[in-house]
Amino acid sequence: MTLSRSIMAIAFVAVAQHALVREAAAQASAPDLEAILAHPKIVKTLDDIKADDERTFAEQKRITEIPAPPFKEKVRAEYFQKRMQELGFKNASIDAEGNVIALRKGSGGGRPKLVVSAHLDTVFPEGTDVTVKEKDGAIVAPGIGDDSRGLAALLSLIKVMNENGIATVGDILFVGTVGEEELGNLRGVKALFRDHSDIDGFISIDGLGITRVVNQATGSHRYEFTFRGPGGHSFQEFGLPSATHALGRAIAKISELQPPSDPKTTFTVGTVIGGTSVNAIAAEARMAVDMRSNSTEELLKLEARLLELVKEAVADENARWKSDKMTVEAKLIGERPAGIVAMDSPIVQATQRAVSAVTKGPRPTFAGSSTDSNIAMSLGIPAVTIGGGGEGGNWHSRNEWYKPTNAWYGPQNALLTVLILTGLDGVTKPALAVRNTAK
Repeated sequence: MTLSRSIMAIAFVAVAQHALVREAAAQASAPDLEAILAHPKIVKTLDDIKADDERTFAEQKRITEIPAPPFKEKVRAEYFQKRMQELGFKNASIDAEGNVIALRKGSGGGRPKLVVSAHLDTVFPEGTDVTVKEKDGAIVAPGIGDDSRGLAALLSLIKVMNENGIATVGDILFVGTVGEEELGNLRGVKALFRDHSDIDGFISIDGLGITRVVNQATGSHRYEFTFRGPGGHSFQEFGLPSATHALGRAIAKISELQPPSDPKTTFTVGTVIGGTSVNAIAAEARMAVDMRSNSTEELLKLEARLLELVKEAVADENARWKSDKMTVEAKLIGERPAGIVAMDSPIVQATQRAVSAVTKGPRPTFAGSSTDSNIAMSLGIPAVTIGGGGEGGNWHSRNEWYKPTNAWYGPQNALLTVLILTGLDGVTKPALAVRNTAK
């Protein structure tokens, strides 16, 4: 993406978000959560979620043991589709990108339409042992929390809503997405918004504790840099530029960058590979670089400076050996847009009220992160990422752990948030605005 295109995109998103907040404010005042909580069906449904906690945890462990490496989520997707069908969605399907989708219709003629999603994929490569084990009072397995918990919480939500006949005004599109992790580059949710232009709001269940809510999308740009030179024998051809030396110069320059702490902006050289032998001048070397920021402007500034430094490193290596043989190729391998949802947005307000009702405590804290919600936020569509319940740690490691502490809070919070936004039929109106999708 060029700088001018990015700036225009930022301006478009800002205008769209502002218009959306105004539209929402005009359409819906603060929803009557008390009326929702007092409804006998909702009282029973909340109790059923808690009673379903043990089964949901078993489902979480079952999902974890179905491998879903990047770009190879098919087996887990097929299982998730089967479970959706067993829970009442006979029309649950897998789209061309690999997402599992089921539509739950409301009484409002299709709008507003709210997506409730969790991601199917993990960061772990094919062949990783995903057997669930118990250790030190916790359950340990790769992906046990991220995002097996989100998927299990989503299925629990579907189960109790269907069993209790909870009717909403707006439609709900339940989705298990592919490509959220690593170089999946949010391909699943990108395809979702490409194929469904009538989405009015988006919720991702990703993470655990419900008192932390993501309303800001951390943008990221990822590059692979390939340095190429003539190569040669380390002794006889000494004096030729080296691809690994050029790469090293680039890393040294990059490591001295000082991005702002607010808005949080980061970088790292994640992987390095190159050379053929200890006694050879390297003809090729590669590195992958990750850049992130909660601000699109700062991300673009960091990207521009980093690209300059890589070119300087190549020039320095050539100058050192009085050569012009060293080159570098920069390839953008990942791009996730930044965005933000205002605190006065109905979706943020709904989450605040739901969390307080579930925990009977203070309102949640809000943060930035890179999740499936990035795409919705960048398009000016109201979105939040909420936790699936429980506690855990060691994310993205083979020692990832999970404890089902108050785990039912996750699907309970999701239920109340969904009902505030889509409206409980015959009781409350939807707080979620219907977007103007006319082109």
